Amino acid sequence: MDDALSHLADEPLNQPPPLEPYNLFNSDRALVEAVEREGAAWAVDDLAAYGARLGSPETARLGYLANRDTPRLHTHDRQGRRIDWVEFHPAWHELMALLVGQGLHASPWSDPKPGAQVHRAAGLYMTGQVEAGTSCPISMTYAAIPVLRRAAPEIQAWLPRLYSRTYDPAHRPAAEKAGALVGMGMTEKQGGSDVRSNQTRATPLGEAGPGRPYRIDGHKWFMSAPMCDAFLVLTQAPGGLSCFFLPRWMPEGTLNGVRFQRLKDKLGNRSNASSEVEFHGAFGWLVGEEGRGVPTIIEMANHTRLDNVVASAGVQRRALAQAIHHARHRTAFQRRLVDQPLMAAVLADMALEVEAATALAFRLARTFDAETDPAESRLRRLLTPAAKYWVCKRGPVLAAEALEVLGGNGYVEDSGLPRLYRELPVYSIWEGSANVMCLDVLRALRREPDALDALAAELAPARGADAALDARIEAVLDAAREGPGEAALRRWVRDLVVTLQAALLARSAPGFVAEGFIAGRLSGDPGAFGALPDGIAMREIVERAAPAGT
Repeated sequence: MDDALSHLADEPLNQPPPLEPYNLFNSDRALVEAVEREGAAWAVDDLAAYGARLGSPETARLGYLANRDTPRLHTHDRQGRRIDWVEFHPAWHELMALLVGQGLHASPWSDPKPGAQVHRAAGLYMTGQVEAGTSCPISMTYAAIPVLRRAAPEIQAWLPRLYSRTYDPAHRPAAEKAGALVGMGMTEKQGGSDVRSNQTRATPLGEAGPGRPYRIDGHKWFMSAPMCDAFLVLTQAPGGLSCFFLPRWMPEGTLNGVRFQRLKDKLGNRSNASSEVEFHGAFGWLVGEEGRGVPTIIEMANHTRLDNVVASAGVQRRALAQAIHHARHRTAFQRRLVDQPLMAAVLADMALEVEAATALAFRLARTFDAETDPAESRLRRLLTPAAKYWVCKRGPVLAAEALEVLGGNGYVEDSGLPRLYRELPVYSIWEGSANVMCLDVLRALRREPDALDALAAELAPARGADAALDARIEAVLDAAREGPGEAALRRWVRDLVVTLQAALLARSAPGFVAEGFIAGRLSGDPGAFGALPDGIAMREIVERAAPAGT
């Protein structure tokens, strides 16, 4: 090969530069506006600093390493003693220290203030764009704390360690550690989402009741984050299905009877450990009353479902950012991809999807800030499962389209898009699949009639902005009043969410964004990306969504 050809091989042309370094917060106009609009303008500087750290090449490398070298389970030491220890690559621990230091596991509880939930949600939204597996133990700890704050003194004694912003991965009793995290074990082989069929048994060790110790025997088919310091589990007690707090170590300092059988070989979320476990006389404290396990878990699930919506929207944002970045720097047929009308239509359609998901995610986060507001509470009850259904359902479709924008470059692991694509399905599955979410929306309508009034009030400010939107608002509310049939639930919940997204954009987004979304979503099924009607300001929509400064 002569020198000229060798040079061409060594220096490939027409390859976009890496999307780094860049600030994941400042470069995302829709995110910045959502944070300010929903009550956390005070946190903008903090989030910008966090976004810069996440967008650095060094942090991106940590995400790659944590997924390349996945967790390993060590059940015994070399002398044959049970240790049930999960080994992680050091990159995982560096990422966890970053998240805990940011307070994503506990800040709304340890430092409550107006906008605290929105502030935390923005951090989670950005974190998943770099490495999504770390969100699992963070989210479970965040969701567990409100329940544990009302538990018995023995359990409340854990709160200072759970609030701590020091990440301590050591495999030792929590009393000897600077910080602690909480995992969860709910499902069993025979039941899955039907937790009332759980067979694991809890036997009181003396007097029964809240905060009292029990012996637990049985199994969990899916126990998330086995490296955590304690777990919340659902178990059959004499009084019915109940919630228990199981520490990894006994109060006297020996390992509890929590024996991990294997780690799951998962489609995505591979940096994070998920396990099958058996309980052999495990020690646990009862949380709340016997027989009240499901209401306890539902409270926690509402918080983790919020995280599903936020994290899915964040990962979708990253896929979109990479697609636009590629299209702005890649030339085909003598023109940049982004300047070609057909590609611009695809990118604009994806950008509308992500902005709508972001607007809904942060409006939902604000309802969690307004815990004492009855109208916001009713809206939260209705919208949490609805948003989880539709936003998370759209994620894999959008990621596949983003991957296609990059073509063969996107199909290879080095691009990072295959990892995003594999991450997104878990948000639909974890904490309730699509059918479970739709049934939960129906249950909210039936049990809390005022929830419909809260929804109508939320939609009202957008009336008059667009005739198609007005018609859709009426259709959605009429169908809710009539009571949608179970077989039609997916369609109605989709229409509810898309209508609310359109209303939110009509109230807060630039006119060309709202008009594009209404025209592209309210005229029928979303379908494949890139089929927007004529007259949409595609160039402006893509430019708004482009990662600024790249």
